[in-house]
Amino acid sequence: MADPTSTTQPIKATQRSGLARAFIFRALSNKNYRLFFTGQSISLIGTWMTRIATSWLVYRLTGSALLLGVVGFAGQIPSFLLAPFAGVLVDRWNRHRLLVVTQVLALVQSLALAILTLTGVIRIWHVIALSVFQGLINAFDMPARQAFVVEMVDRREDLANAIALNSSMVNAARLLGPSIGGVVIAAVGEGWCFMADAISYFAVIASLVAMTITPRMTRPTKDANILQQLREGWTYAARFAPIRDVLLLLALVSLVGMPYTVLMPVFANEILHGGPSTLGWLMAASGVGALVGALLLAARKSVLGLGKYIPLTAAAFGAGLVAFSFTRVLWPALLLMIVTGFGFMVQMAASNTVLQTIVDEDKRGRVMSFYMMAFMGTAPFGSLLAGWVADKIGAPHTLLFGGIGCVLGALWFATTLPRLRRDVTPIYVKIGILPEVAQGIQQTSELSVPPES
Repeated sequence: MADPTSTTQPIKATQRSGLARAFIFRALSNKNYRLFFTGQSISLIGTWMTRIATSWLVYRLTGSALLLGVVGFAGQIPSFLLAPFAGVLVDRWNRHRLLVVTQVLALVQSLALAILTLTGVIRIWHVIALSVFQGLINAFDMPARQAFVVEMVDRREDLANAIALNSSMVNAARLLGPSIGGVVIAAVGEGWCFMADAISYFAVIASLVAMTITPRMTRPTKDANILQQLREGWTYAARFAPIRDVLLLLALVSLVGMPYTVLMPVFANEILHGGPSTLGWLMAASGVGALVGALLLAARKSVLGLGKYIPLTAAAFGAGLVAFSFTRVLWPALLLMIVTGFGFMVQMAASNTVLQTIVDEDKRGRVMSFYMMAFMGTAPFGSLLAGWVADKIGAPHTLLFGGIGCVLGALWFATTLPRLRRDVTPIYVKIGILPEVAQGIQQTSELSVPPES
């Protein structure tokens, strides 16, 4: 007689697998977020094609590591200068409408870059000017996009999953975009990468237009003092240690570690003796690691315990850069790019999730602008510094020192974790993430009350 459990076990395993997949993608049950996820997934592939095409175009036109750094600086410095003011406006304006405007402007920027390149009139100053324009757009788009996530998700418990899925989406595009971009560059040139990016913006614009958004908070009046609101947001972020320390580590890693991306054309061409396809493989390998990290975060059931991932993955990112600086062969370089991609993405996404969970709603736009200032705003100085240092001592040594800086920053942050946990626990209790702690506090309070006589 057959064992009845032999047929039920595969069914149960299949059911568990289906439930696991449903859990990982649970934020997609929200219609607005599902629309955003679909449109943005298409658009981001074009964005990453443009990133690799821009790097290769600059290197082809100039052959200069310094100018790679200059272009990176030009594209990112507006985020540093304008992000705090943009954050105030994001808290005042309709984020949904703002994102539609920024996406239309980004489409125009990519189209201009495509036309200039395809007609053969592109010059390095064109690239720098259009990079500045895109940086101006990003100064408003990025904090608005980060703060808008909470408006697309109906259930607060799905917020961490939505942020992790955002990272998955970015890094799936990071995996596909450079690979496709490398093939397109080798076949027909950089201009068609820019054109594909311009066309891809129609997908995200359509998804935004199709949404139905219900405002969840009363925004400050338009006659409120911008400088006063900026000072209020800055004081809040600077004095609350969990927000301040997360931002400081992210800023350090972005300053000394993130510029590895602007030096990848040098490694692909001079160190590994490859071409645009080699550059595509390196960036794709970094995307693989980042995607794996994002999916691991998406599979987590709670934000609890996420803090320890921040220093661990920052250290892994730094160690990966140190090891990568010594490699001269493609296959170990690809493996190390997986490590760096995993480390940086998890640190960035975990930092984002923690901040989005603990921040006061009326200051979300401002805090997320500081997040973008730390993440993208310090990167232009890092890009410029990395380009200059690489011009003097070479790209490998530049990455070596950057990786060491990331490891040291991670060690510092690890020493602050016990204090940060104490500061965050009351917030988690208040919003219901730690109900068992709240219950324990209530029971302790009851026990401390003397019995009635």
